[in-house]
Parts: sequence; structure tokens; C-alpha cells
Amino acid sequence: MRPNSPVPPLILLVTIYVILASGFITRPGRAASQPIFTDTAECDQQFWDRTYNPSRLQVIQRCISVTGTVEEVGANSDGDYHMLLRLETGQENLLKRKNMKNKKGRLVLEIVCANPVQEKKVGTTCNGFSNPLPLPKIGDRIKVWGSYVIDTNNGWAEIHPVTKILPI
Repeated sequence: MRPNSPVPPLILLVTIYVILASGFITRPGRAASQPIFTDTAECDQQFWDRTYNPSRLQVIQRCISVTGTVEEVGANSDGDYHMLLRLETGQENLLKRKNMKNKKGRLVLEIVCANPVQEKKVGTTCNGFSNPLPLPKIGDRIKVWGSYVIDTNNGWAEIHPVTKILPI
């Protein structure tokens, strides 16, 4: 290429796509609270090693962040800390019909190996591991990172495993 020649269209398109996909530029009309697809730096994939029966989880996006308010918490017998998150406006597209019907229109969040395991079928998934993530309480407003999945046993959408949590 000559120094003053225009950038080939394909290179220009690829460059624009990479910039938009990386999140450095916000697309027009996008609400600030919409889910942000991030690189895997915020999503430690080692948490998948502590996920009981991961084959039941259909991965839609390997790393995503969402914001909202915790409305329900509980300990699952598989050792996970289970939460229902009321998403902030603009993130409703993450909810599936089963979330609307069975989870009060809330997104399910699961922190793996945060509680004692009571089910034998979980095996050694949590052995020797104590999840360092904070356990939010009802009413906490949080930003969460993790894998956006469909739990094929139940049909609802989840962030599972949760890999990072920050209070807002």
C-alpha cells in the first residue's frame, strides 16, 4: 500500500468490529445497564472445575456481566449458593420463559462450592475448595460476572458459575 492510500474496506470493517466487540465504544441507544459481554479476564474459567455436572449447562456466553438487586438467597444441597437477581432495566432479554414463570422474572445466579455439599452425587467436586467470593444478601445491589447459561434440567437462564461479584 502507498502511504496515502485508503484503508482496504475489509481491514476497516474488521477493525470496527473488534473495537465494538471489545466494549471500548458503546453502541448508540444502548442503555448503560444492559449486559456487557466481556473478555474472559473477569471470568476465571477454573470455577468450571468446581461446577457439579457441567454438561447440564448450555453455555450461551462464556463471560458476561449483569447488574441488579438480590431478591432471594439460599443454600443448594449441591453446595452452591443460589440467588435470584432482579435485573436492572435493559437486561430483560437475558430472561427465558422459565425465568418468568418459575423464578418470578428473575435471573438465577449460582456461586459454586459456597456451602457444605449434602448430595452424594456431587462427588469430590468441591473437595478442598472454599469459594472466596462474597455471599450477597437480600437487598444488595451488585454487579456479577460469570458464564451465561441455560440450565437444561430446568430451562431457565443463569449466571453459573459466578466468577466475580462487586457491590454497587
